[in-house]
Amino acid sequence: MASRLAEDLRAVLKGQGLPVLDYDCAPAKAPPVPVQLRKSVSYIVLAVFCNDQGEVLMIQEAKRECHGSWYLPAGRMEPGETILEALRREVKEEAGLECEPVTLLAVEERGPRWIRFAFLARPTGGILKTSKEADKESLQAGWYPQASLPTPLRSHDILPLIKLGSQYYQQARHPPTLPQELPCKFICQRLIATFTSAKNLWVLAGTEGILHLPIIACGLTSSEQNSSIVVSVFRLLQQCLTLTQVTAKTQGILGLQHLGKDQADGICLNVLVTVAYKNPDDLHKPPEIQGIKFCWWQVKEEDVQSQLLKRLHDVSVVPIHS
Repeated sequence: MASRLAEDLRAVLKGQGLPVLDYDCAPAKAPPVPVQLRKSVSYIVLAVFCNDQGEVLMIQEAKRECHGSWYLPAGRMEPGETILEALRREVKEEAGLECEPVTLLAVEERGPRWIRFAFLARPTGGILKTSKEADKESLQAGWYPQASLPTPLRSHDILPLIKLGSQYYQQARHPPTLPQELPCKFICQRLIATFTSAKNLWVLAGTEGILHLPIIACGLTSSEQNSSIVVSVFRLLQQCLTLTQVTAKTQGILGLQHLGKDQADGICLNVLVTVAYKNPDDLHKPPEIQGIKFCWWQVKEEDVQSQLLKRLHDVSVVPIHS
């Protein structure tokens, strides 16, 4: 069983997905239900393009509510699409370019009903849309220096993403991370919760069945729709830890999975979390687990330990913004 958990960690650290067969934690008021794109959830894709001249690709909006303003290529996913298919379609429609995603830059969420996936991408073909090709998707597209972006901007929420893309273009902070095409019925998180001492590393594991990385399902009921996905991590941790004695911090995402294709609209985020004592004197062993559903599993495989410690030390993860 331990070797299976080590293999799962190796896969997760490579940005790969794993089957989601069940969940270890769900909202108390209502069990999670399979999600449907455009009905119970909305996914947005967004692309940041940077070039060697320090320019970023911008598009001019054609929509009535933001007509004439400027933004990054972005739009809503359609049912039956994968995340990357949606990204390529939106870039083609709005900028006229074919593209290849380089990496996921950030995941932004406003609760489980609205999630945006921001990517760094590179052009691979096509012709940049000019004002002569203006249509309902956009008025035109162009490359602009980051120091003098066109105005007015549709929203300033893209500025941190442009900065993030430029930084990654200059020096990658995390390995290239792209969505893995594996089905998932729910909006959920696979928790990689770690505790480190001076010489050892532990990971929280679910004990029902074989040892496994815990899965947290997010609810979509009216009482839960505005709650952050990140906050739901604490719903699981409070089941097994005394949170008054420890601190827990979501560091970011090691990978994500989604399939679409009219099979399953859910997503699973592989989320890296650190657990530490509030009292700095208690450093040698992980905090005591309450109940029998979870346990600490000591990572003894040298390759897994070194990779995980490096990702923790460098905070080498895709950020998640709530």
